[in-house]
Amino acid sequence: MELKRLNAVTVAQLDAFDEVIDVRSPAEFALDHVPAAVNCPVLDDAERAHVGTLYKQISPFDAKKIGAALVSKNIAQHIEERFRGRGQGWRPLVYCWRGGQRSAAMAHVLRQVGWDAATLEGGYRAYRREVMAQLDETPQCFRFRVVCGATGSGKSRLLAALAAQGAQVLDLECLARHRGSLLGELPGEPQPSQKMFDSLVWSALKRLDPARPVFVEAESKKIGQLQVPAKLLDRMREGECLRLEVPLPERMRFLIEEYRHFLEKLAQTESGAWEELVADLLVTHYDPSYLRAAAQNYLHYDEAQALSLERLDQTAMAHAATELLKARP
Repeated sequence: MELKRLNAVTVAQLDAFDEVIDVRSPAEFALDHVPAAVNCPVLDDAERAHVGTLYKQISPFDAKKIGAALVSKNIAQHIEERFRGRGQGWRPLVYCWRGGQRSAAMAHVLRQVGWDAATLEGGYRAYRREVMAQLDETPQCFRFRVVCGATGSGKSRLLAALAAQGAQVLDLECLARHRGSLLGELPGEPQPSQKMFDSLVWSALKRLDPARPVFVEAESKKIGQLQVPAKLLDRMREGECLRLEVPLPERMRFLIEEYRHFLEKLAQTESGAWEELVADLLVTHYDPSYLRAAAQNYLHYDEAQALSLERLDQTAMAHAATELLKARP
């Protein structure tokens, strides 16, 4: 069947559309949504709560009557403000919570305009089930090269350098908006919900080619407050390991540069005090803890390829990435 004849499609067909429209309320959207979807609610949070209360406490008829008026008004506003510039060939996919009336109403109006709109069968609930199923299955398709190294050895910077040179990279800490360590919270950047993190990981895995290796940083079960998908973590722990070896003074310099906002809270004194604090944290806490965890959790850590770096600046990272890819593309 041609796409233009489809009124309801599956999660597997998401990429066939020009735009994905989430018509749920802003609160529902904030908790989780299809990555790259735009939020065009047919009922905002207050309107949804009001209609729901009417439905339960007054009558379904009154709720539907008021709801229909609100939905019509909001759809008209979205067409006028958001979709006005879309051409006749635009193909949007619309979804709501369970593929019911909210998405059907939006899609119906868009089709009446002349756009080839479709709805997602089963809505967000079907999408969520598919994401979780694929997170259980997809990781087995990939061969991971795991970047290991003590705290402050520039693992994330190496991933960025590898990505810049065309390597396949899965940067879980970037998706989690967290640097992974005790002080890893990013200022002004709250972590996504667990469901949103799952969606972001699923979306990232979809874009990877199983025929090529994927570089990833060694992670524990949690990145900040978020759980790494279990089957993905299992597969990562079976991967080939690369171990970054960086002199302690350079790691200290790097950490002071990267975590200055936290260090200023812990020790509002001269930079020499920061160096003493960082050295103590590394030697007495982070290094022994990391070594134990890596050796225990990553099967090939003891046979890891060592990569020695004297500096963690951009030039050194680019050179290291080049050498890694040259040796084993």
